[in-house]
Amino acid sequence: MITCGVDIGARSIEIVLYDGAQIIESIIVDTGARPSWNGENAFLKTLETAGVAREDVERIIATGYGRNYFKLADRSVSEIICHARGVSYYFPSARTVIDIGGQDSKLIELNDQGKPLDFVMNDRCAAGTGRFIEMTGAVLGIPVEEMNSRISPQEGKVDISSMCAVFAESEIVGLLQRDCSIPAILNGVFSAVARRTTSMAGRAKVRPEIVFTGGVALIDGVTRALEIETGFKMLIPHDPRITGALGAAIIAFEGSSSSLVH
Repeated sequence: MITCGVDIGARSIEIVLYDGAQIIESIIVDTGARPSWNGENAFLKTLETAGVAREDVERIIATGYGRNYFKLADRSVSEIICHARGVSYYFPSARTVIDIGGQDSKLIELNDQGKPLDFVMNDRCAAGTGRFIEMTGAVLGIPVEEMNSRISPQEGKVDISSMCAVFAESEIVGLLQRDCSIPAILNGVFSAVARRTTSMAGRAKVRPEIVFTGGVALIDGVTRALEIETGFKMLIPHDPRITGALGAAIIAFEGSSSSLVH
């Protein structure tokens, strides 16, 4: 049996095909202004790439903020449930998920069965998200995908006092005018993102094993900053961007239900 998970986020859409043991195929596309249309086209492209016929897909589950846009889904499931399930596939001993995407960040506490105990989410402010890092890159003239090659822990860091994206932009411009090095500014921004993420924990506890997911997990400097902030090593899946879609595909395969399903 083949199932499919579709995660429609604010910035990207992830599609995963799953056969009960492994990922058959996955794809990531931009959400764009037409998430329904882009999601359906991404789904059909995934089938084509994998050589799977539409009728061979037994069940489809959608998740993410735009899950209701995907009309081909058999049902939708909370992204918290899906991220937890996807992370547990890679790391069964995980107890905390830190997910930082383009427009939101979340921290999920898991029990010893890999199910969510509690969670907190930042989805109303760019601070502590990929958007904040993209803004920094635009000011510095450095694309996000090039940041790993431009940073070094030995360069030190500057303190970014403002976590409002608008005010932080002015602060970064001022740092450049004072000839602060770009690696030090980047390290400061990454440290600020890590502080913001861990400080929002509230009721949800941060305890190992900690799995870092989302597109921002591809930035080494943020991983290092989180490890310094928490005192624990971050575990990162092979592709940290697809854990939500993977979890949805696994839930579809298992036919599981939850009180958080809607």
